Amino acid sequence: MERRKFLQHAGLTGILAAGVAPAVHAQQAIRWRLASSFPKALDTIFGAADVFSQKVKEMSGGKFEISVHAGGELMPPFGVVDGVQQGTVECAHTAPYYFFGKDPTFAMDCAIPFGLNSRQLTAWMYHGNGLKLFREFYSQYNIVNFPMGNTGAQMGGWYRKPVKSLADIKGLKMRIGGFGGEILKGIGGVPQNIPGGEIYQALEKGTIDATEWVGPYDDQKLGFYKVAKYYAYPAWWEGGPQLVLYVNSKAYSGLSAENKAIIEAAAAVAHVDMQAKYDAKNPQALKELVAGGTKLIRLPKDSMVAAFKYAQNYYADLSAKNPNWKKIYTDFAAFRKEQNQWFQFAEAGFDSFMQAQKL
Repeated sequence: MERRKFLQHAGLTGILAAGVAPAVHAQQAIRWRLASSFPKALDTIFGAADVFSQKVKEMSGGKFEISVHAGGELMPPFGVVDGVQQGTVECAHTAPYYFFGKDPTFAMDCAIPFGLNSRQLTAWMYHGNGLKLFREFYSQYNIVNFPMGNTGAQMGGWYRKPVKSLADIKGLKMRIGGFGGEILKGIGGVPQNIPGGEIYQALEKGTIDATEWVGPYDDQKLGFYKVAKYYAYPAWWEGGPQLVLYVNSKAYSGLSAENKAIIEAAAAVAHVDMQAKYDAKNPQALKELVAGGTKLIRLPKDSMVAAFKYAQNYYADLSAKNPNWKKIYTDFAAFRKEQNQWFQFAEAGFDSFMQAQKL
């Protein structure tokens, strides 16, 4: 017995001398960087990355920290895909339709004209095939994707002059992102792809005639009402644009199962939080804009019909020549059809009644 105790004690002493306690594994601290495509001034859309980072830190007990960097700090706002793909940063937060020039398929992970609204897109991602299909697509770019925010249906932009018909779109120079620009071009407009932090100067100098961004809360912060008083709705190009977290696949695969779960959960929290903020803040901002002289105008029906027809033909052409697009859009379009058949009853019925009431 004494000999056995001595050997056990000697063994324990050896382990402790080596600096490792039995059955205890010290978790190594993890430090990542996140590159955003947005300026810090936009506390809702940029702020989603802050919410994500905070939740990761909280859920990991401070052992997993992610620093958040505004567009331009580590790389250009539109350089984040390359940054994540090459491993320059571990992750990024962006709007995928900014990168439709690499492959038009990127846009479907954010918004395409006459696509899905925010609830429908979230449903497709989490309970349809959206997330699965995009995981396959992004594997080509060394990226693992997570939905991380949605603005809800957006406004149709700020115009120096009122838009009364399709004819007023002809030759209109407008800052518009992603696929919206392609469809605008198809109906006679002149799209410009400009980062959020540079839009005001372009509108002020007359480099562009109009711009779209998100909605009243962000647009008020950016000051567009000072140089263009006509505020149109709805943004047929952004019925429910989704923001996305891109994670370098090698960095992600190096995480423990626990930390992978933390990334997923924190992104989901930020996803819900962003739209909740927009829904809470947009009403008051719109009231203030209108009180200050902003003129609300509805985009003319003939321009929307023309855009819709052009978009459907454009998507058909893409399906004929782009296998990535065809594979995902086929599923996307089928899901959209089912969703709109359903939403016209309960959702639209309730909303149309309530919005007609004097509350």
